[in-house]
Amino acid sequence: MDEDTDTASDALIRWPVNIGKAAQLSGISPKMLRHYESLGLLAEVPRTDSNYRQYGLADVHTLRFIRRARDMGFGLEAITELVSLWHNRRRSSASVKRITQKHLDDLGQRIEALQAMQRTLGHLLHLCPGDGRPDCPILDDLSHPASTFVARSGTKIYKPATPAARSGNKRVRH
Repeated sequence: MDEDTDTASDALIRWPVNIGKAAQLSGISPKMLRHYESLGLLAEVPRTDSNYRQYGLADVHTLRFIRRARDMGFGLEAITELVSLWHNRRRSSASVKRITQKHLDDLGQRIEALQAMQRTLGHLLHLCPGDGRPDCPILDDLSHPASTFVARSGTKIYKPATPAARSGNKRVRH
């Protein structure tokens, strides 16, 4: 759904809406919606005399913002800051850029670590004969705790831990 479609659809809805409808409109489950509310990501939501939550259009827009930020991988702490900045018309875009740059840097480090794991697992998979014998360089390597080191970037780099896995010698036993 794009923003124009959201706006057109939103105009046809009778506001306020209950939690189920707010969840449906925002793409967030009712359970997560309650969780975000308990964290203070939403303004105080009015309730009916029967104590049912009543969400307005602004609440649904905030929930959509949260959903999009989650889809982009931001953590709750960053989302809390971003929601606050989004609602603050006197915000500095420098603050938003700082949060986003930190997230982008973190993603880069995680991608680097995942690629290192992928290379290591690919290498170990190549070394494993996958036959009926019990010898397995994958299990040998996993049994050794010294399989990581921290790079200058602070990212864990995953390497084969055993000499057999590093050299390709499948006959070394531990």
